[in-house]
Amino acid sequence: MEMRLVLVAICLLLVTPIAGSFWTVGNQVVMDPMLICKKTRRLKGKTADICRKEPSLLKEIAKGVQVGTKECQYQFRNRRWNCTTMRRSLRKILLRDTRETGFVNAITAAGVTYAVTRACTMGHLVECSCDKMTSKGNRLDKLTRTVEMEKSLPTEGDWEWGGCGDNVKFGFKKSRDFMDAPYRKRSDIKTLVKLHNNNAGRLAIRDYMSTECKCHGLSGSCTVRTCWRKMPAFRDVGNRLKESFDGAAKVIPSNDGHSFITEGPTIKPPDRFDLIYSEDSPDFCKPNRKTGSLGTQGRRCNSTSQGVDGCELLCCGRGYDTRVVKEKISCECRFRWCCEVTCNTCLVKKTVNTCR
Repeated sequence: MEMRLVLVAICLLLVTPIAGSFWTVGNQVVMDPMLICKKTRRLKGKTADICRKEPSLLKEIAKGVQVGTKECQYQFRNRRWNCTTMRRSLRKILLRDTRETGFVNAITAAGVTYAVTRACTMGHLVECSCDKMTSKGNRLDKLTRTVEMEKSLPTEGDWEWGGCGDNVKFGFKKSRDFMDAPYRKRSDIKTLVKLHNNNAGRLAIRDYMSTECKCHGLSGSCTVRTCWRKMPAFRDVGNRLKESFDGAAKVIPSNDGHSFITEGPTIKPPDRFDLIYSEDSPDFCKPNRKTGSLGTQGRRCNSTSQGVDGCELLCCGRGYDTRVVKEKISCECRFRWCCEVTCNTCLVKKTVNTCR
């Protein structure tokens, strides 16, 4: 149910320009995301086309949102803001333009790209297939031929393109069509930031593809290799975007009204891979309905850590309570021939610290 809420909230942000404000999200967020697409009279352009003509693709997009959400929760599991999917919090976070909003948008765009690309490779979509590159045709174009790609190309022996690679070009395009199309004609700072972060998320996959090869020859001699392109593990994508989050740059509208510049002249201008934001984040220490902060009271912390998961930082200096709890674990496991592993259940004492 919790995961369903985040899908609804994000999809509402993507496709529902409700009266009063383009960025306002309605109160009826406890809906199936598929129901949003059924109300196609409000939708236009490529988003509406996906809703009306590509139901299978829409399901993969929903899976991609889940992939992105799970990774967001992993990356922020030990921080004051832990990428909660609680409706009252997430809705407010997405309406703002903070670092956290930027990461959610980027990881969601990456998740959609990843899920759609994987569906193509697995043959789950009739609209696409895997990337069957050959040595004679379908060579890498300039958009996908990056420095990282050049480093991963084989440098020794004979090799040729082949196999069934990941069709990231299709996944990239459909993620852009679904997530960016409703905002393309706008140039306010929130829209510019959103589109930039969406693209940064997709580039964290497309521009970090790796090359995998399979040997062919007598007795594994590897006289010829067939190579194909493969997406990075999504955990690597999350790690890369988390680094961009930590180094995100604050931006302001430029004088031309159609672009942005960094807030301070000494700040390095962000490139396509960097995350950006235009609003400062709250401290997330105490509950705040306006900002979406749930506070950190009751959160578990690490009393021996000096990092972001340490009790001093996570509890915002309020102190913490310590208690001993008993947890069940599997123990005294034995292997029985053939082929079974049996374990006993043991109770172990564990010290738990929670923020006051």
